[in-house]
Amino acid sequence: MTIVTDAKSGKITEEMKIVAQNEGKDPEFIRRGIAAGRIVIPMTPYRNIKLCGIGEGLRTKVNASIGASSDIIDEEAEITKAKAAEAAGADTLMELGTGGDFLKMRKLVCDAISLSVGSVPLYQAFITAARRDGSIVHMTEDDLWHATEEQAKLGTNFMAIHTGINNIVLDRLKAHGRYGGLCSRGGAFMSSWMLHNQKENPLYENFDYLCEILKEHEVTLSTGNGMRAGAIHDATDRAQIQELIINSECAQKAHDKYDLQVIVEGPGHVPLDEVEMNVKLMKSMSGGKPFYMLGPLVSDIGAGRDHIVTAIGAATSAAAGCDFLCYVTPAEHLALPNLQDVIEGVKTSRIAAHVGDMVKNKESRNWDLDMGRARRDLNWEKMFSLALDPQLAREIRSSRAPEDTDACTMCGNYCALKIVNKNYNLAK
Repeated sequence: MTIVTDAKSGKITEEMKIVAQNEGKDPEFIRRGIAAGRIVIPMTPYRNIKLCGIGEGLRTKVNASIGASSDIIDEEAEITKAKAAEAAGADTLMELGTGGDFLKMRKLVCDAISLSVGSVPLYQAFITAARRDGSIVHMTEDDLWHATEEQAKLGTNFMAIHTGINNIVLDRLKAHGRYGGLCSRGGAFMSSWMLHNQKENPLYENFDYLCEILKEHEVTLSTGNGMRAGAIHDATDRAQIQELIINSECAQKAHDKYDLQVIVEGPGHVPLDEVEMNVKLMKSMSGGKPFYMLGPLVSDIGAGRDHIVTAIGAATSAAAGCDFLCYVTPAEHLALPNLQDVIEGVKTSRIAAHVGDMVKNKESRNWDLDMGRARRDLNWEKMFSLALDPQLAREIRSSRAPEDTDACTMCGNYCALKIVNKNYNLAK
């Protein structure tokens, strides 16, 4: 039995009730969404978590990604980043480490926070093979299944799994070519293994077995986006679309046959005029499955400020119907994110998610309405409380404290609001 099985049978579970209350929805709305595959609630039998509903009609959620690299392995730093991401308002966290002790690091992260934690099991499988046998091409199918089960038992409750990379997709990739190469680690690992060994992707070829593992441990499947573009000029090419076709078919099978919860992942680097089209295409082809947008970055030249580049694309994609955003930090393309990068990435993506929600759900604008009234009334404490980052707002104002405590140092004695408030009553 899974939550999808319950939903299909008409049963409203406690998890559905909690998410409904958090989202201001009727529990029956949540049940119908899960039964149809349009909403997921990542769960796990192995630890207590803060439940998070993702999908159609719900608030756009934000994921933060952390993880040690082969160059920087600092367990304490990663735990600190995980806690900071949760405190900054991330809805979920992905632990994507490629260095150090995989299982120890993930367990420490899972124990440190209450958020749903995601992972990419094939990282562990391929890197274990490289450490053991000298190259990723020596990865075995058992390495994949072993890594998936091990991570599930730690309480990892959603997994990005690259089911959509098959030989047809690689044919499309080679025939079309790429300006920016292949930016997905999972895509690079799996495609290199397939080409070297002249074999089909085990995650695709043995998809039924994969689903059985995920169902046993109540893991939400997130169909990995290994062919996403790493450069604007590669967006929406044949390889990306071919992978989407395969992933959509896998998503349907996982939900219909195995009662799995499924998320479909999307690109990547996408020019602004193609963002809405990508969202609608993904939603249409997947049957309305929750859509997880990796970014998107709408320009390639923002190194050092790619969190801002992403916010533009993320707001646009959320407005178009994207359900789930993966943050990008200022360190994207440059370095392993540090603590401040993580916090900045979460805060920036939360703004983007809210901007998108203002289009999808007009009630989301009530937050902005309250802020508008507080600004009109020069109610600074109210403004601080309504700000996405109250501490930052207060720090900036305090650092340039005005003589007139009602106004700010931008306008000083000539504050437009103060002038008008003395002469008119414009309150609504």
